[in-house]
Amino acid sequence: MYEQIAENRRNSLLLISIILFVLLICGYFIGAANGMGFYGLFFSLLISCALISFSFFSGDKAVLAASAAHRIQKQDNPQLFNVVEEMSIASGLPMPKVYIIDDTAPNAFATGRKPEFASIAVTTGLLSKLNRDELQGVIAHEMSHIKNYDILYAMLVVILVGTVALLCDIFRRSLFYGTFSSGRRRSSSSSRDSGPALLVMLIIALVLSILAPIFAQLLQLAVSRQREYLADASAAQLTRYPEGLARALEKIANDKEVLEVANRATQHLYIVNPIKPFETRAQNNIFSTHPPIEERIRRLRSM
Repeated sequence: MYEQIAENRRNSLLLISIILFVLLICGYFIGAANGMGFYGLFFSLLISCALISFSFFSGDKAVLAASAAHRIQKQDNPQLFNVVEEMSIASGLPMPKVYIIDDTAPNAFATGRKPEFASIAVTTGLLSKLNRDELQGVIAHEMSHIKNYDILYAMLVVILVGTVALLCDIFRRSLFYGTFSSGRRRSSSSSRDSGPALLVMLIIALVLSILAPIFAQLLQLAVSRQREYLADASAAQLTRYPEGLARALEKIANDKEVLEVANRATQHLYIVNPIKPFETRAQNNIFSTHPPIEERIRRLRSM
């Protein structure tokens, strides 16, 4: 189990590094297509920092509001609070704020930029359909996300991938309206040899603008899957009872209720992908934000 945790951490850091590298490459070549390579690189970093700063301070509130979650106190649901307190003590973390989503579909997620500002949200369906051991496994999974700073990882990856898509979209639109072509002509007039080089840069930038967003999204999904495996393993470490989480995952995955408040922007936060395969909003399996439930259960039961 400890080897699995270490491997998942290494894989996640590697994937995030690759996404950052893709962002910098896109910024450089898109800038170079207009004769300003390093300006494009600086611009891409500037956008990323601005978006990360905004999400860092207000992202959790936006997610909870979008999920129609309301905060509760201990007297509202003593068993849920007791389980969260137990896992908070076991993980050595501050007690997170507890939220409930009024929906019959069983699911849960954690949010917050760091443990001191963390929140855990569970649906009423989760509370009614799981026993205490299974609920403990789910809460341990979410506490593990908080302890491992997965919320921060997820936010960072989403922002980097979004910046890649934004840069590429700006480039394609600018190309369509002639902004980059006029810049290229201005650069060519200043140097006889700049034309062929800029044309090569333009072709590279155009190819990157098409392929980079797809590649970056696939890497984002790979990071999300690695973090889920890591949280499962860490949850088993906290509860010392992997079977509780394994049974909870089975129940949540096999439940046919639809979580109405979930969407593609928040689906990666939940313990099980809330968008069911039979729903019209469902995406192809290659774009799933979660690893296969069967594999997650197999890993838990092999511990």
